[in-house]
Amino acid sequence: MTDADERLSATPRTTLRRMKEKGRRDRAALFDVLRAAFVCHLGVLVDDAPMVVPTVYGFDDRHLYLHGSVASRSLTTDTEVCVTVTVVDGLVLARSVFEHGINYRSAMIYGRPRWVTDADEKLHGLRLLTEHVAPGQWDHARRPNRRELAATALLALPLAEASVKTRSGPPDDGDSPDAALGLWAGELPLVARWEQPLTDPALPPEATAPAHVAARAGTRADRA
Repeated sequence: MTDADERLSATPRTTLRRMKEKGRRDRAALFDVLRAAFVCHLGVLVDDAPMVVPTVYGFDDRHLYLHGSVASRSLTTDTEVCVTVTVVDGLVLARSVFEHGINYRSAMIYGRPRWVTDADEKLHGLRLLTEHVAPGQWDHARRPNRRELAATALLALPLAEASVKTRSGPPDDGDSPDAALGLWAGELPLVARWEQPLTDPALPPEATAPAHVAARAGTRADRA
């Protein structure tokens, strides 16, 4: 991979105009955000009106994969889309309300998605999506059959045009006149962790979660 391949695209849509210091230009930062979350928001025009759809995703080095029903209007429009991914790391509580904020990691991906019709790529994309959300589940559960594949739409959005923006650290008003107020200020971190798995009541009472599911209990949700 060349140095150019390791840098994110610099287009009018991905160039930060405000708070440029929060921008990240390396592709590694994009993949860090994608690995930390598993729900994205797909923004698309449907019948000339904006629609924003939350959905899970999977990805590889070249594409972000999104899936849904073939009847979904958000997945059948041949138009440019914008996908956003956000991980909230905590609140930033300053001395003044104006300086309050959020510590976060976020990415925006632009482009025209491609409807995946090739059977091998469709299975590849669905496997990536499943393994991103629940590692180990693709080999544990039954694979989709022909009827289910026909009812599932899969979009491949190129990771060619994207931007990353993050914020971390304490409030920015520590050296402002408000510091003389003597008010508490700081960060309130937010960490999401997986709870113990709950077995489907339809299973026998002695059924236990498989190792790849049980092992996630107590671990951070924003870590692969």
